[in-house]
Amino acid sequence: MTPLERLAIVLAGLLGASGIAAAAASSHAGAALLGPYSLIALTHAPAILALALVPLPRIFNLALIGLMIGAGLFCADLALRYFAGASPLPLLAPLGGMTLIAGWLLVLLGGVFGRRN
Repeated sequence: MTPLERLAIVLAGLLGASGIAAAAASSHAGAALLGPYSLIALTHAPAILALALVPLPRIFNLALIGLMIGAGLFCADLALRYFAGASPLPLLAPLGGMTLIAGWLLVLLGGVFGRRN
């Protein structure tokens, strides 16, 4: 297992666990921030895990990196806003969102142009 794959699996586990916790907490308080956190975490955790575990063309490694960075930035910003009241870097969520979009576009390109290893 490569270091990227190992890191992706760890991040997928963190996103999955924290996404469930955020979903549960959002039903009691903080739905405005924890709801989107949960959505991003729980939709991207399995995608990251799949890209880390399935042998795919190299372009999918770039997609994996984009999804990891994007989900991490987006969720970190929402968590900081929820727990600290504000994010020290207010553009983390938009930057994370744009990185997620780029990651998914790389998945699209990999599907169109990628070749099996």
